[in-house]
Amino acid sequence: MMAEKDPYSVLGVSKGASDGEIKRAFRKKARQFHPDRNPEDNLAEAKFKEVQSAYDKIGDAESRREFDQKQQMANMFGGGARGGSPFGGMGGGQGFEDVIGQMFGGGRRGGPQFGGMGGGGQRRRPQTRPKGSDITVGLDVSMAEAEQGGAFSFTFKRLKPNSLGSLEGQSVTLKTKLEAGVKHGTVKRLKGQGHDHPEGDPGDVLLTVRIDAGENRSWDGDVLIQQIHVPYSSMMLGGKVKVTLPSGKEGLLKIAPNSQIGDRRRMSKAGYLGGDLDLEFSLIELDELDQKQKDALEQLKMSGL
Repeated sequence: MMAEKDPYSVLGVSKGASDGEIKRAFRKKARQFHPDRNPEDNLAEAKFKEVQSAYDKIGDAESRREFDQKQQMANMFGGGARGGSPFGGMGGGQGFEDVIGQMFGGGRRGGPQFGGMGGGGQRRRPQTRPKGSDITVGLDVSMAEAEQGGAFSFTFKRLKPNSLGSLEGQSVTLKTKLEAGVKHGTVKRLKGQGHDHPEGDPGDVLLTVRIDAGENRSWDGDVLIQQIHVPYSSMMLGGKVKVTLPSGKEGLLKIAPNSQIGDRRRMSKAGYLGGDLDLEFSLIELDELDQKQKDALEQLKMSGL
């Protein structure tokens, strides 16, 4: 059985992408592979279903949080916990104590990992208090919010004891303060807000700030990328295209002859808070060609282009 594809890779976004960027990537891919635009094309239909399935997993904030946290758990367990999802209630079940031991870095209750007792007169080692695992959470903010800073709320799931004393996934909402001008990808550690440990201290929350760069924009590390739609004729022959920068300023960008899709032009101090901005070339997509455009393409075809 083939492993499921990573939904982030299917949609062509990074794991640090904002929810808004994921939605925009889905719309673009769904439009590209939609059956109405690709009639009787089985490959396009399969890609469309793959894109839809990926979006179902991470397309809204709640689904994405659950997917990311389940993936985090699966990575901790080396492929998944026995007994099912750690968010469905973890009291009892086959292998429960083994799962708890793996999750929290300890072993069975009363076992040597917790007891630390050596036999045969061995010297007793000092014990460190066990700690629950950390939780990685994303916080989406707009560029304006990131520039201004302020208090922001976010929700996630953590393992906490229920009324029976068993650990189960519970929804938690916290509030945190972001400094004005916070950078995309900044990680804040919130101590004691991670998963509880049955015999120790809770882990931490690692909160990653994800700045939504807006339509046709994304991040490459801390560099802002903006897609520039260029006509094919301008790509080949050169020309100028209108560009609106994040600041709202408009201008004409000169396109050199024989430019390629994916070429970038860096503009210093034109990005977020005066950082760099990379303008990346992409082709303009047309839903339908008029007759004049079709005739021009036919002539190019006949000329061998």
